[in-house]
Amino acid sequence: MSATLENKTILITGAAHRIGAHMARTLHDQGANIVLHYRNSKTTAEALQNELNSLRAGSVFLVQGDLLEIQTIDHVIQQAVTLAGQLDVLINNASSFYPTPVGSVSEQQWDDLVGTNMKAPFFLSQAAAPYLKKTHGCIVNIVDIHADRPLRQYPVYSMAKAGLVMMTQALACELGPEVRVNAIAPGAIMWPDNDMDEDTQEKIISRTFLKRKGDPHDIAKTAVFLIREATYMSGQVLTVDGGRSLNS
Repeated sequence: MSATLENKTILITGAAHRIGAHMARTLHDQGANIVLHYRNSKTTAEALQNELNSLRAGSVFLVQGDLLEIQTIDHVIQQAVTLAGQLDVLINNASSFYPTPVGSVSEQQWDDLVGTNMKAPFFLSQAAAPYLKKTHGCIVNIVDIHADRPLRQYPVYSMAKAGLVMMTQALACELGPEVRVNAIAPGAIMWPDNDMDEDTQEKIISRTFLKRKGDPHDIAKTAVFLIREATYMSGQVLTVDGGRSLNS
């Protein structure tokens, strides 16, 4: 790819693994400087930083923080700006995902799922807003198709992602005209870290119209579009799920 995001700084939360790491590689390949946020995965984050800095020296920075601790959020944003010199894009990617069947939900699970999937993205966006306004930047939230159609056994997660969709729309109202705010709703892109049996995987794929699982690069390319090309889009959710959300 040609370098099309030169001199842009992009902060990605939860960037050491999975879709976050794929977005980091793709956006870096487009010429952006990347700030990789991680919570506990220091070794993996450092390996990704070294990998990308070997391609372009001094272009990737690390920030650590537990986003459930609200007092650390300002520090994460301030450190990102201090290290990179500016902030053009915030990608709220960090997330928790696990089942919480009704009747078994604990307050700790509620606080974790709502905290990582809705509360932290809001306070990160609030802290980043003054810097994004200076650069006429944007926010990209990673939501979920289950924000619209709840996933059985995952009520708290589904509710939190629905809140993140509304946050996308609300912040588009609040932060315009300087800052655009959009979201990406992935479908079957990567299977959960906990083992999912093949029958369940096949059932999920069978409900897509394209009859196949997506790829993390599909999400990364959508992020590039929202950052670079979608200059007249704000408050929108782009669904990347092979048509699954249309299949009731």
